[in-house]
Amino acid sequence: MPFIAAVSKIDFPFKVAQEEVKEYAKSFFFTSFPAIEKMLPAFDNTEIKTRNFCNPLNYYETLSGFEMSNKEYIRCALHYSILAIEECITSAAIDKSEITDIIFISSTGLSTPGLDALIVNKMRLNKNINRMSIFGLGCAGGVSGFAKANAFAKANPDAIVLIVTVELCSLTFLKTDFSKSNFIGSSLFSDGIAASIIKGDPHFMEGPRINIVDSQSKLYYDSLDVMGWDFLDSGFKVIFSRDIPSIIHKNIRGDVLDFLNQNGLELNDIKNFIFHPGGKKVLTAYADALEMEDGFLKNTQEVINENGNMSSATVLYVLEKFVYNGFQNGYGLMMALGPGFSSEMVLLNMTKN
Repeated sequence: MPFIAAVSKIDFPFKVAQEEVKEYAKSFFFTSFPAIEKMLPAFDNTEIKTRNFCNPLNYYETLSGFEMSNKEYIRCALHYSILAIEECITSAAIDKSEITDIIFISSTGLSTPGLDALIVNKMRLNKNINRMSIFGLGCAGGVSGFAKANAFAKANPDAIVLIVTVELCSLTFLKTDFSKSNFIGSSLFSDGIAASIIKGDPHFMEGPRINIVDSQSKLYYDSLDVMGWDFLDSGFKVIFSRDIPSIIHKNIRGDVLDFLNQNGLELNDIKNFIFHPGGKKVLTAYADALEMEDGFLKNTQEVINENGNMSSATVLYVLEKFVYNGFQNGYGLMMALGPGFSSEMVLLNMTKN
């Protein structure tokens, strides 16, 4: 059974206090929102304390359009991805030449050839590496990446699969967009880059072991406008609906129970909940829908409080917390929601020794 051999994350050197971002947004949006003081509590309501950014806060004033933003996306994505990958390779105790597959996940920038090709060239990875780029899954991309890696490793038990998630949400900020969605986005989204290595069965590893058991994807019909991007001449304009918590209330409990039932499990069999946070309302909706006691999403809550919403990379930051801060022996459930509107789930079997 394939297992997660290592996970790493990037803590950018430009982490900024949420209060500072709030004051920046206040000065920026002041002329467009006469009732700005009534909207500013949105920053406090997130309960985010610090935000992970790839550049200093004043850098974003200099962005002059999509071309400049995207070039910076490529530069930062390549540089920090390699740092995350190198840490992962060391943790997994492998040589870079052993990597058989690379899955690159991002929805906040564009590159052709893809960033996976740039990484392979820069790091001189195996020329015959199997490459997959995933774009457009948004926040759900990270969990989907583990499902794809599991499929690769099952098809080839000798596989060593590298997952890289890059979301530089700050570089999608549009200075000319004075919509409410852009304002709310500025209170929530941040930057994250993370990597993970999944090994196939024959690769024995001592110590804690996290096996990937199963996965499930679901697309909810007639909900295409709930979350995503509008692609403008100036760049990526964020779309997200206030309906997300209600969709969670309506669907998630049944989806989770059905998925677990397919694997002969019940909700109380899950000891580790590795969820993408979304935001405070999403976390509350998860707790209500699953009827769980307070604290079951403690690591998820801490990740968003410390970093903000880093889209697809966030769930790897949550996983990293479980790996290095400890987890309970038993099953784990990874879950994230994304554009489509969609959900991604991965079932894990987690043992400390």
